[in-house]
Amino acid sequence: QVQLVESGGGLVQAGGSLRLFCAASGRTFSSKAMGWFRQAPGKEREFVAGISWSLGNTYYADSVKGRFTISRDNAKNTVSLQMNSLKPEDTAVYYCAAATTLSIATMSTEFESWGQGTQVTVSS
Repeated sequence: QVQLVESGGGLVQAGGSLRLFCAASGRTFSSKAMGWFRQAPGKEREFVAGISWSLGNTYYADSVKGRFTISRDNAKNTVSLQMNSLKPEDTAVYYCAAATTLSIATMSTEFESWGQGTQVTVSS
């Protein structure tokens, strides 16, 4: 399995930006699609963004489309999530995850490895 560690969360005002990072270890990182999920208090974990393993195809939840950008660097075993125009409703714990597939995955059941999460808080 792939081990994942997120960083980059914090407190930001509405309209601001944050960049989340996910560092992966394990020999199979480059053969897995990756994704970001988030979970707000009292809500279920939800898909945010996904990226395929080689071509860099991406997919976003409608709620973040046009504001968030997912990217990966297979040489450095990292995945990033650039978040712009942040809104208070983006407040959540954000999780990086490695899928069981090569192509983009969006369902949590398609992911086999999860990071510990990083808190993002957007104030109004």
